[in-house]
Amino acid sequence: MYHFDELIDRRGTSSLKWDVKDNELPMWVADMDFRAAPEIVEALQKRVNHGIFGYSIVPDEWYDAYINWWKARHNFELKKEWLMFCTGVIPAISSSVRKLTEPAENVIVITPVYNIFFNSIFNNGRNIVECQLTYEDGKYDLDFDDLEKKCQDPQSTLLLLCNPHNPTGKIWTKEQLVRIGDICAQNHITVISDEIHCDLTLPGCEYTPFAAASATCEQISITCIAPTKTFNIAGIQTAAISIPNEVLRHKVWRAINTDEVAEGNVFACDAAIAAFNHGGPWLDELREYLGENRKLAEDYIASNIPSLSAVKGKATYLLWIDCKSLNMSSDLLAERIREISGLYLSEGCEYRGDGRDFLRMNLACPKVRLEEGLKRLKTAVEEVQRGDNA
Repeated sequence: MYHFDELIDRRGTSSLKWDVKDNELPMWVADMDFRAAPEIVEALQKRVNHGIFGYSIVPDEWYDAYINWWKARHNFELKKEWLMFCTGVIPAISSSVRKLTEPAENVIVITPVYNIFFNSIFNNGRNIVECQLTYEDGKYDLDFDDLEKKCQDPQSTLLLLCNPHNPTGKIWTKEQLVRIGDICAQNHITVISDEIHCDLTLPGCEYTPFAAASATCEQISITCIAPTKTFNIAGIQTAAISIPNEVLRHKVWRAINTDEVAEGNVFACDAAIAAFNHGGPWLDELREYLGENRKLAEDYIASNIPSLSAVKGKATYLLWIDCKSLNMSSDLLAERIREISGLYLSEGCEYRGDGRDFLRMNLACPKVRLEEGLKRLKTAVEEVQRGDNA
């Protein structure tokens, strides 16, 4: 029904992703090379055709769209009073870090993790404390003893959680989330859960919202959600914050209003309403397509690039690629791959933890473009290996 195989030229559109040289193929930053669901485009066209773009309010339909989506898709009932509009997940996180912590306090992150988390911490004068995931036999797991130790530090006051996890594609189990919540509660740690990738799981795989894991998790958490990754509308700047705890909610409400990130552009609410109310069939087909792309990439790497291995994630459209056998830091490796083949990947070093041994590849593109990217990757890795052996 939907045309995910369509090749769309994004050059010359002020695209962050595609502002590259003519011979380069960007498969780095997390946006998709697919048109948004037609129902979203129709809603935005209706707003454009109205012709007046004045100040906007958040209508009741916006709250209903979030509540109905999370109930139907994730079996979790959000309440209207929990929800606040924000211009993005990262503005929400940065404002919350500023409001809920003091300078020089510790903010814990589970690494490797989305690199912009570090900006939200460092730029606010707080300390970044890493709890590094363990990696064995191609699988990541959380060292709860290490997490507990980091949380017991009196200077630690906040944990940033990525649920599901970017870049590894890991879906946390309910039991893991409960344990994280218990450790944090025992040590008076607030949890900010970034759940922007929650709808992008493999078909048949479901995630657990952190606040749904237990009563404890509900009361100590701030959840950041949005339609932007799911429906490829990141440029519209629309998100929501859900906070069951009234005291935390008031603090964050003060924060986002002080920072002036609580008012949307004229398209922000309409896009979210259309996405959640009418985008379900599009998303279902998208997930199938992304699942096929993930398998294609995993199989190609296993068969054609034996020096690399793909972590078999179950969420996001991002492939985390183990490059350790090449004995080259991922920042240098990404640079060499780009020089040799024009393929532009994300260097794992940005995500800290064990990221120096990994590259991140964006799989959200038409299959023919993915196949071209994989061929370029093979060519570049072989050239790097020849150089090492020369």
